[in-house]
Amino acid sequence: MKTKIKELRARHNLTQEELAIKVGVRRETIVFLEKGKYNPSLKLAHDIARVLGVRIDELFIFDD
Repeated sequence: MKTKIKELRARHNLTQEELAIKVGVRRETIVFLEKGKYNPSLKLAHDIARVLGVRIDELFIFDD
């Protein structure tokens, strides 16, 4: 699964650490999410989308 987290985080001038703090996870979790190596829980996906001001479906790109 691909994400737009890195792009959207940059638009909001947030570091990985700042985003991690806002959503209550470790920075490494954000790193893995941005690399597409971690599938978040629905709650985490919702929290990240809320912080970045987008809908969940705008945040993640689901490959067929």
